[in-house]
Amino acid sequence: MSSTVMKKSMYWFALPALIFYLTFWIFPILRLFQYSITDYNGYAQVYNYIGFDNYKELFRSDILGISLKNTLIYTFVTVIAGNIIGLALALLLNMKIRGTGIYRSLAYIPTLFSAIVVGFLWSYVYMPDYGLISSFLDKLGIANELNFLGDYSTALYSIIFVEIWKTIGTTMIIFLAGLQTVPNDLLEAGRIDGCGSWRLLRHVKIPLLATAITINVTLSLINGLKAFDFPFIMTNGGPGTATNTLIYTIYKMAFTEQLFGKASALGVISFAVIILITAVFVLKMNKREVSA
Repeated sequence: MSSTVMKKSMYWFALPALIFYLTFWIFPILRLFQYSITDYNGYAQVYNYIGFDNYKELFRSDILGISLKNTLIYTFVTVIAGNIIGLALALLLNMKIRGTGIYRSLAYIPTLFSAIVVGFLWSYVYMPDYGLISSFLDKLGIANELNFLGDYSTALYSIIFVEIWKTIGTTMIIFLAGLQTVPNDLLEAGRIDGCGSWRLLRHVKIPLLATAITINVTLSLINGLKAFDFPFIMTNGGPGTATNTLIYTIYKMAFTEQLFGKASALGVISFAVIILITAVFVLKMNKREVSA
């Protein structure tokens, strides 16, 4: 069999994957754009094309601004706090201390649980009066009226903390893998030149962790922008609209309010926002990685 025939035959092996990709990714996206300019309610066979009315209504209403604001806060805090805590844990567990393997395993355990398990677990922890935190404070004789998930000002940040707790193991492992590649000779040379721990971290370790930082920031960014699990499980978007994220609002609009056309329009807007923000961050991180 000639090389040309072999090359042509190899394309047939890619055909199943291509069909799967077109069927379950490209086609649904195209249908999303189609539904976004209709009044489709999710079950009627007949629907009307209404142009950009759904988009106009979304931009006139408060729900888009509230959902976008909550999503951006969720993403910003998750990216900053999650990576700082993950890096701190990685630096700590990279030290030569007894039982390092056990501590690394314990730090990674939350990542192994599903979002449903974690959400229900922390719902109990946050529960007022009978929850773990309230019971602990009662044991100490401290009167409290804490309602982490029921207070408009604390609900979103309480969920963000759970997100960080759930994903911190993955962040730590990636940073830890990066720290393992830092040459000891380079660190020793820095110590001989009089560099302290802070200067070694700032001028040696962090620049060499550029790839790990890019990976972790990108993963945290994507997780934050598509946040749905914990707002759905723990607060159902409440209290009020305090924990309404873009993806949760799409779900609520489509499956609760039966406004599939409007939800599709919000999905298109969310798709554009997520792609834009992720692309900007990745390009900037890649430039820093090259310069480092």
